[in-house]
Amino acid sequence: MPDWPQGSVPDTVDLLTEVAALNSDNSLLRERLADLELAAEDVGWERASTKLLEEFSRQGLQRVTRNCRVMAVASPLIKRGIQLRAGYIWGQGVTVQARAAGEDAGQDVNAVVQAWWDDESNQKALTSSQAQEELERALGTDGQVFIACFTNQLTGRVQVRSTPFEEILDVVNNPDDRDDPWFYLREYNATVVERGYSGLTRLRPETRRVFHPALGFWPATRPKSIDGIPVQWDVPILHVPVNRLDGWKWGVPDVYASLPWARAYEGFLTDWARLCKALSKFAWKLTGDRAPKVRSAVARMQSALPADVPPIGGSDAGGVAAMGPGANLEAIPKTGATIDSDSGRPLAALAAAGLGLPVTTLLSDPGTTGARAVAETLEQPTILEMGMRRELWGAVLQQLAAYAVDQAVKAPQGPLRGVVQQVGNRQVVTLAGDVEKTVVVEWPDLNELDPLKMIEAIVAADSTGVVPGLETLRLLLTALRVKDVDEVLKAVTDEQGNFVDPRIEAAAAAIARQREAA
Repeated sequence: MPDWPQGSVPDTVDLLTEVAALNSDNSLLRERLADLELAAEDVGWERASTKLLEEFSRQGLQRVTRNCRVMAVASPLIKRGIQLRAGYIWGQGVTVQARAAGEDAGQDVNAVVQAWWDDESNQKALTSSQAQEELERALGTDGQVFIACFTNQLTGRVQVRSTPFEEILDVVNNPDDRDDPWFYLREYNATVVERGYSGLTRLRPETRRVFHPALGFWPATRPKSIDGIPVQWDVPILHVPVNRLDGWKWGVPDVYASLPWARAYEGFLTDWARLCKALSKFAWKLTGDRAPKVRSAVARMQSALPADVPPIGGSDAGGVAAMGPGANLEAIPKTGATIDSDSGRPLAALAAAGLGLPVTTLLSDPGTTGARAVAETLEQPTILEMGMRRELWGAVLQQLAAYAVDQAVKAPQGPLRGVVQQVGNRQVVTLAGDVEKTVVVEWPDLNELDPLKMIEAIVAADSTGVVPGLETLRLLLTALRVKDVDEVLKAVTDEQGNFVDPRIEAAAAAIARQREAA
């Protein structure tokens, strides 16, 4: 604004000139503001597209996993989704065994695998139902699991432990091959028990940093430390990521895509419950032409209605709205609008899609339009997706079991014998006597076929005479869901691993008894 002389009054021309100048300035400011908004919008789109192309940072992924863990505990949808996935994958159990199950060349590979599988220490972290459920939940909330193999170099015993994702800071890959991990940098807090004064002991917390080699990485020259950080060569780590894009270092949680839709669905149900509570607040409307009449009617109505105190958490539903002349109370009309709990079903469907589950299963409700037929139609894609996750875990179990077999060969006091060859940065172990060390992982069928039909198919295959008897028995026991199939198979094999038909043994025993009686 111009500085007008004190006591003077501007004329009309000056005022019009000033207004025109102000309008021009305002137009310029509006244009500049619009330019800034467009620039901000362009930057926003650029950042959004860049985030889709680039990998999550380690800190950003840590925040994501924190949110996923909270939702896995607090959100009914996310919690049930993770439980359903774990049930599909691990609920029927799994069988792990080596093909060389006898005393071929004096070596029982399957005995080593079963000893590793039944080890009480390994059951806590991998082979028990509880451990498998926790590992699957970790894939859902963290997008990866890290399995450390603590190895006894003297006896070859392998103990597996899961390592929290927040302890793994970085992955060091082969500089010439990003898909070939070499080391994992781990930082963790430990409590040290040390000697104090006067012969007493005390606890001292400390932070440690170590490098762990990737499982299978064993170069000919192995440094004891990298940048002053020690390397624990006897504790390799196997990284199991999921939902990882090509070239990414870290996996993405299974529930990440479902988080916003699970929150939206829960918010919708909260608003719907609040609306129902508001609509139930008043059930009657009392009006009168004069205020004294209204007060008198209210007093009579209060004496007639029950005066029970609602329970804790309850609401005063069914109340009476008493108003004088000219006042009115009515709910907002909802003609043409569908306000019910099923209106939010598309939100739940998106949450279910992110988890790879049908919405009918996630909500435990087939709904009014789908019923059973729709639920069964959606079952096949779910079975295929869960089968892929089973294949992933099968490969993990094979790697870990094969590592246990290799260590049983390499250890001086190990139960197996063989030859170890250095091939590049790996060691190749060959068992003596050309004994096969293949580990087989078998899952029950997800399709839930009728056991009677499965047994009929197995019997028909056995009647051809081309299926080995031991394989037929294994299929029958698996179809009947017998636990510890390997223990039953061990009872019907001789020292060379050959199948001994119980029917033949029974017949031979009967003949022997007849001869003794004669």
